[in-house]
Amino acid sequence: MGNTDDIRWVAQVALLGDKTAFDKLTCKYQSPIRRFFLNLTMGDVPLSDDLAQETFIKAYLNIASFRGLSGFSTWLYRIAYNVYYDSVRVQKHYADIDEIQIDSQHQTQNEFSAEKMDIYRALKILRKEEQTAVLLFYMEDKTHKEIARIMNCPLGTAKTYILKGKEKLSVYLTQAGYGNK
Repeated sequence: MGNTDDIRWVAQVALLGDKTAFDKLTCKYQSPIRRFFLNLTMGDVPLSDDLAQETFIKAYLNIASFRGLSGFSTWLYRIAYNVYYDSVRVQKHYADIDEIQIDSQHQTQNEFSAEKMDIYRALKILRKEEQTAVLLFYMEDKTHKEIARIMNCPLGTAKTYILKGKEKLSVYLTQAGYGNK
């Protein structure tokens, strides 16, 4: 199932209102989009599921605007990126909430390994743009060009986000004792 299938399914949805074709797109991309959100939200499963659902709703409602200038996956990740940053902007209104208390609640509710929690802590030190670019590159196997399109930034900027993010993660994880193993 490649880009040809994606284009065919998009056309069936946009031109014929074929919900079965959209279901095929959803099945193909649901896991990667949820994983992307799970990493961006530091393991918050309910929030990740909500954001993924919102992404697919927006994709369905706006599928006629897909022009095929990039792959469907790039277009879908762009929607996911916007959904996530809209969510972050809304959350800034609740900045008075005790972040340490929330983190401790999530740590006890979610069963993660110590290593995974260290990675999430390391990701938190990155700027949001660096975090997104690093996750798209290393976790979602997106190319620099796709990341630039998803994040709506120049190619050089996307590369810089990845490089700076990687450098910061390396320093943090080395200081946490992972460089010696």
